[in-house]
Amino acid sequence: MIHSFLLIGQSNMAGRGYIEEAVNVDTRHIKILRNGRWQSMFRPINPDRSFSGVSLAESFAEKYADKYGVDVGLICCADGGTSLDQWKKGGLLYENAVYQARLAQRTSVISGVLWHQGEADCSEELHMTYAVRFKELMEALRSELNLHNIPFLLGGLGDFLSECALDEKLKNYTYVNEALEKVARENPMTGFVPAKGLSSNPDNLHFNAKALYEFGLRYFSEFEKIAVCDKKISEIHHEDDMHRTEMELL
Repeated sequence: MIHSFLLIGQSNMAGRGYIEEAVNVDTRHIKILRNGRWQSMFRPINPDRSFSGVSLAESFAEKYADKYGVDVGLICCADGGTSLDQWKKGGLLYENAVYQARLAQRTSVISGVLWHQGEADCSEELHMTYAVRFKELMEALRSELNLHNIPFLLGGLGDFLSECALDEKLKNYTYVNEALEKVARENPMTGFVPAKGLSSNPDNLHFNAKALYEFGLRYFSEFEKIAVCDKKISEIHHEDDMHRTEMELL
């Protein structure tokens, strides 16, 4: 059974690392959901823009496949420049992610959700309510897709945003990070993945290819901490298989 991961958020989850600078990964056991079917991985995995590039999910998937000896499926739904409000329940991004995830659940077991977003919510009126609004999104996804025992991994924003000249509000990125840490601290099966020390492309907005490789390893490390905290991964997947069987019998 393929172990799949839902990838949601904005551009740094989609991936903007330059492909020519990419660290090689073993793609033999990494799949991408395309048109409801699993296909062998190719770059860019999340082509939301013509300039999409390397994603942090690549090294995460490579590490997971190597550790657990399974095929890993990536459900790529991130969209650059999007705000948290655009991801709320009922919106197009939310509905697309749910639809893609449900297709993936027919042929895989969703084993986690990887989130990276917040650059679009750095203004004071938005970052002050970020934790509350994100918790609503997370709870909606857990309920709608039956992901109550599945890790949600929330990636921190990069330190380099303080040097980005594109938007003065990006200097407030620390407040978004504090909100993400708060959500992870106060909710079970939820973890925060720090981006401290990771480098960027020349725009000081997007992580570069080398940083994204490292970031993916950090996501995996946090996944390991959460997934084995209360239950073994195999037990979590067994529960999901039982639920799927019950649903089919209804």
